[in-house]
Amino acid sequence: MAKTKTIFVCSECGYESPKWLGKCPACNAWNTFYEEKEQKAVTLDGKVKQAAKPKALNSVEGKEAIRMKTGYQELDRVLGGGLVKGSLVLVGGEPGIGKSTLILQLCNKLSSDGKVLYVSGEESAEQVKLRADRLSISSDNIMFLGETNIDAIDNEITNMNPKLVVIDSIQTMYSNEITSAPGTVSQVREITARIMRVCKANQITTIIIGHVTKDGNIAGPRVLEHMVDTVLYIEGERYFSYRIVRTVKNRFGSTNEVGMFEMQNEGMCEVTNPSSILISEGSDKYSGSVIICTIEGTRPLLVEVQALTTMSVYGIPKRTANGIDFNRLALLIAVLEKRSNLSLGNQDVYLNVVSGMRITEPAVDLGVALVVASSFKNISIPKDIAVIGEVGLTGEIRSVNLIDKRLKEIERLGFKRCLIPENNKKLLKDTYNLDIIGVRNINDALKAVGIK
Repeated sequence: MAKTKTIFVCSECGYESPKWLGKCPACNAWNTFYEEKEQKAVTLDGKVKQAAKPKALNSVEGKEAIRMKTGYQELDRVLGGGLVKGSLVLVGGEPGIGKSTLILQLCNKLSSDGKVLYVSGEESAEQVKLRADRLSISSDNIMFLGETNIDAIDNEITNMNPKLVVIDSIQTMYSNEITSAPGTVSQVREITARIMRVCKANQITTIIIGHVTKDGNIAGPRVLEHMVDTVLYIEGERYFSYRIVRTVKNRFGSTNEVGMFEMQNEGMCEVTNPSSILISEGSDKYSGSVIICTIEGTRPLLVEVQALTTMSVYGIPKRTANGIDFNRLALLIAVLEKRSNLSLGNQDVYLNVVSGMRITEPAVDLGVALVVASSFKNISIPKDIAVIGEVGLTGEIRSVNLIDKRLKEIERLGFKRCLIPENNKKLLKDTYNLDIIGVRNINDALKAVGIK
């Protein structure tokens, strides 16, 4: 590929400029321009791309995507039904979250139907073998290649023509045609483009593992996520065993699905019924505990939220929130003080979401408000009741989405009663074996659970 001239590319948005700029005019980011060589556009077979001509969309013959089942229902759910043949999947996550473990287990599942090439630029064959032994993986179809030169990797992929290729990680690979160091913007873009050309030309499914920055984004240029077909993030707290696989981008399916796994000694094990493990087996005699129903993607999850209020020994009360936004907790405390006349100004408030889950949707507001009031009044909330609802600043309970899915999950897990917004109750179409209580404001909700 002939080199023509030098250009400068923004690592955040991919904006190109003939000269270096301190501030990107497209995304307004500072100090994000990196130098790289402009190259001719090429096709999947490596030839110079000819000018395309328009044609009628109706004349194009569409083909249904061929999918490969991964052997994990949770992963198939996230991918939209399985891995699409010839697709390029980018997997990101923090160090130690379980990326390499999950992908190696996936290689073992898919190796029964053909050869799998595992390319690692970070670990030796002995290190990967130790992990495989720990995971009880033994397959003659898993081929390991410890290489970082894209030319050697390209040749091996072409000669072997495997069913699946794994690149661990994209930031360690380099090309001799680029003078910059591995992991830079130009190197990552070139390596990804080379892998995409050879794998799509031969219909080889490829999984790329990427590092993440301290902000949680995949390291390298932002356009890397635009080049691939699917982007998956593995999330979870380091000191908790549960992991959530979330789709950020998916050209072949929905981006509203999540899968849940648990890190165990034998590897990543899928959790098919996450609600049952996110609820502790407590008793009614303890105050400051409630079951709420949240939505992760399109999946309803029942989670336990706990609160503790104590008299503050200092002049300024302390507020601690683990699992929800701190500012949201402060807002709900203010609503309780103003609309329900609860004197929380001299109380330290500690809130915790059980099992290390992090919840961001507003439908958990009512549960948080009730559990704080429960601890403050020292009155327990019955264990057979679940709570759903968003709380407004005036104390009203606002309606939430996907109420039918939430109620079906609550009913399936054996709850007897459910607190929901009155507007949602009016629009219910199905009947449930639940005592559904509609509430209009925070005071109605407190009375419904026996706190006020």
